[in-house]
Amino acid sequence: MSAAFRQRELREQFPIVTAHPESAYLDSAATSQKPRAVLEAVQTYLTTSNANAGRGAYPWANRTTELVEGTRDRVKEFLGDPGPDHSTVHFTSGTTEGLRTVARDWLVPYLNDGDEILVPFADHRANLDPWVEAQRLLAARGIRVHLRGLPYQAVSGDYDHRALGDLVGPRTRFVAATHVHHVYGGDMNVHRIRAAVGPDVPICLDAAQSVGHLSVDLADPGLDVDFVVFSGHKAMALPGSGAVWARNARGPALRPAGWQGTPNTVGIVSLRAALDWLDMAGPDRIADWTAGLTTRLTDRLRHLAPYEILGCPTSLAADSVLPATQRRHGIVTFRHQDIPSDDLGFILYSHGLMVRADSLCQAGAGEKDGSVRVSLHVYNTVEEIDRLLTVLASLA
Repeated sequence: MSAAFRQRELREQFPIVTAHPESAYLDSAATSQKPRAVLEAVQTYLTTSNANAGRGAYPWANRTTELVEGTRDRVKEFLGDPGPDHSTVHFTSGTTEGLRTVARDWLVPYLNDGDEILVPFADHRANLDPWVEAQRLLAARGIRVHLRGLPYQAVSGDYDHRALGDLVGPRTRFVAATHVHHVYGGDMNVHRIRAAVGPDVPICLDAAQSVGHLSVDLADPGLDVDFVVFSGHKAMALPGSGAVWARNARGPALRPAGWQGTPNTVGIVSLRAALDWLDMAGPDRIADWTAGLTTRLTDRLRHLAPYEILGCPTSLAADSVLPATQRRHGIVTFRHQDIPSDDLGFILYSHGLMVRADSLCQAGAGEKDGSVRVSLHVYNTVEEIDRLLTVLASLA
């Protein structure tokens, strides 16, 4: 079966996409659309066994409890967890809450006066604010913790792994990093971070732009991290769902503090169905399809003079010799030299092209000017990319 034929088959499973053929949804880095299997799983749950998990002894409650606990195992399986008997999965409302959970409930008790942590100052602010908050909480207790910024390569937006080695010292206790950058679309080469910090420093990975978009295999030595945090709504599940996977091998086990209350059972049901759907579709095939669309867009857009494409310039050519981990993963961000990004976003929408156009929630050391981000998923088509390029060319 050809990739294009398979993609058309998958695209047909998204009701909102097929109901609006005149529109092209190009904002999947913000939230993904939902396949019919996820919507049906939610409908079935709400009409057959909706109850509170862990609160009752009747069949509906038991079924809900089984769904919640089974989804923990499903997350581990989907991530290729090499040690599921020791790891844990905690459900959250998304990546932001998940990172704050790691910061408040694991990192704060773990650190001592004089410790240092390495954090990203030019990634999504959700992967910076929790660590700054943790520093404030510790300072209120008289514990001084130093935040050091992960160094970046000026042109590519990737971490500068050579400079990173110079920042690591005997008091380095923790690293927060990103798997795929939400602006530049590049794999941030976590394996090089592990090599720079050594085998004993815990690493927390913001996987919001990788889980559901490409294969994430924790059995791969290149992903030797201690926490993986992701949002369900970016991975075909409902908003308000997400998870923290904790390896529990370096430092204490993650145990969220306080009474947890009622979980988002509907979101958890949708997450399980989404992971099943993604496995059926094939994360590698999804990544290959979006990489092809990304190459088509960047290879043509880079020849249109008014546009500046952000990120690594050597990843733009179709004949690039970069390894797969350094290519763009379904995200292309750019500016027009004369048209403000917000205006460009409105122009594109007037042609039925839905993109993100603003500062993209990048932390303070990131881009100072707004930009337009095109982010793709398996339901996007070559025809949509060509429509976008036609409009952009007309503005050149």
